[in-house]
Amino acid sequence: MPAPTINSADTLIFARWIIPVTPASAPLSHYAIAINDGVISAILPATEAQAITAKEILHLDHHAVMPGLINAHGHAAMSLFRGMADDKSLHTWLNDHIWPAEGQWVNADFVRDGSELAIAEMLRSGTTTFSDMYFFPEVTAQVARKAGIRAQLSFPIFDFPSAWGSGPNDYFRKGLALLDEHKYSELINIAFGPHAPYTVGDEAMQRIVTFAAELDVPIQIHLHETQQEVDDAVAQSGKRPIARLAELGLLGPKTQCVHLTALNDEDIATLASHGCHAVHCPESNLKLASGFSPIEKMRKAGINVAIGTDGAASNNDLDLFGEMRTAALLGKAVAEDASALPDSYALEMATINGAKALNIDHLVGSLEVGKQADIIAIDLSALEQQPIYNPVSQIAYTNISHRVRYSWIMGRKVLDNGELTTLDSRDIIARAELWRKKISGE
Repeated sequence: MPAPTINSADTLIFARWIIPVTPASAPLSHYAIAINDGVISAILPATEAQAITAKEILHLDHHAVMPGLINAHGHAAMSLFRGMADDKSLHTWLNDHIWPAEGQWVNADFVRDGSELAIAEMLRSGTTTFSDMYFFPEVTAQVARKAGIRAQLSFPIFDFPSAWGSGPNDYFRKGLALLDEHKYSELINIAFGPHAPYTVGDEAMQRIVTFAAELDVPIQIHLHETQQEVDDAVAQSGKRPIARLAELGLLGPKTQCVHLTALNDEDIATLASHGCHAVHCPESNLKLASGFSPIEKMRKAGINVAIGTDGAASNNDLDLFGEMRTAALLGKAVAEDASALPDSYALEMATINGAKALNIDHLVGSLEVGKQADIIAIDLSALEQQPIYNPVSQIAYTNISHRVRYSWIMGRKVLDNGELTTLDSRDIIARAELWRKKISGE
């Protein structure tokens, strides 16, 4: 690393290990990272960093410092439905439980309290950026700003009414207004969120294609989530959903395709040729028995694969470190290759690959001078992590999320020695309990 070019910093962090992620290399041992004005201003050996003065200096002698995690898909407010309809198939879960509950309970207050619960959980477990697709995204934006977390909000689009709108025209009107409101936001990005091929028709899809191209805005969609979805589409139209979306022009370098469990080689080739991103949600897929996504095949085809938790109603947590471990282990079994999805790639899925999928990799996703200071520090001193031959391996394969001690977003400390600095945990828990009583009829 180059010699320091700065004399002072807002924050100076000395760490046992620094894991930059990009460029891919071994962790840096006994290094320091300096933050100025919310941006990483230096990464250098600890001995050289001693010359830098700083407003705040942390000596994290047993910690790994790395980029904050990026949860590339979820439904934050659904945390209030956590554990409400477990052990059901996807379509039974949706049609008989989740959609009726949403129709009865989801409003702006529900989304505010549920999103705050989700964001608090994510911040405590190392996530600094999340992508959300849910009703009342304008409310989730308010909560995200309050918490100081980075977010992509994909406003939902259906062919039918929902808690948030009367139909496609209403969704577009509200979503475009939200996009205009946040076009200069440092933390909030807006994306189009067509729910799925089976809930959005060609006319609305074509409008999304036009608007997304004109406004240079990403698209996130649930796609090939189950074999039944694909079989039903073929029976009705003779086309696999991916082929249909390709014909409509929806697939491209700013399209984020979520789940992708039911893929054949032609599907993978189509996604790769269009430069699409895959968002893998392994634990939700497993819990709903949706299928197994062929991650190693997509990786070898050159598709950027990010990772998401999905909502806590189908997971039942928002622990992205746990998701990373599940993805790595499941990926090996699906590929029948123990070398598939190595620890370093699992880490990339949860950091730089997520940033690429959300089109923010110029800002975050790795620790590099000039990037924004979205950083977490993990205490690796616990017996469950000993001995440490390779900190990346320990991060990928051991139970680590509860060991996240510090988190910064744009240089602002949002987790301080395990305590949230922007949200009130006790109040959040109390409001979640009030919702449980209301929903369960107590």
